[in-house]
Amino acid sequence: MSRVANPRAAEQLSQAVWDVLAQQGLEHLTIRAVAAAAGCTTGLVMHRFPNRRALLRHARELLHERTRLRVEALEAAASTPREALRAVLAQGLAITEAGTTESVVWIGFLAATVGDSELLELHRVNTRAWRQRILRLVAAAAPSWSPDEVSTAALALMGMAEGAAALASADPETYSAELQEAALDRTLTALGLS
Repeated sequence: MSRVANPRAAEQLSQAVWDVLAQQGLEHLTIRAVAAAAGCTTGLVMHRFPNRRALLRHARELLHERTRLRVEALEAAASTPREALRAVLAQGLAITEAGTTESVVWIGFLAATVGDSELLELHRVNTRAWRQRILRLVAAAAPSWSPDEVSTAALALMGMAEGAAALASADPETYSAELQEAALDRTLTALGLS
């Protein structure tokens, strides 16, 4: 692999960071592990990611960007606000291999924020952006609701979707894709958003 300035090399390093965190876990996310996954030297990895915190930060930013692009496309394709809300929430469930991997990365990053104020702040910024999206979608789906009703529903939906994804990423046999989607639909119905 050539210099990190090469876009293909940078993409390979990004994928290697993602793969190590998703497949080997937080405790194995090291410069050496990323170099091995990317098939390059540790020096090349350190040129782009000087330390473990930089690796973690990159994985979280990559997760945020991948999710943002996907949900923007889902929103654009939806024919109603309620359809958009459901699609955006469903994509965050661990119902596909990619969704499961993203849940594992999210959980790994969340664990890394304990005792690290810089990583915690990055997590808060990205989670607040997600909350703003869900608030906007709930408000569009229920335009007559008060801000408090919108806020409560958004929290219930976020908690349900993120909790289901976390449970399923560790135990997919118990928390199947069908069960997760049924729980999402039941929650939307209970909130009057189906």
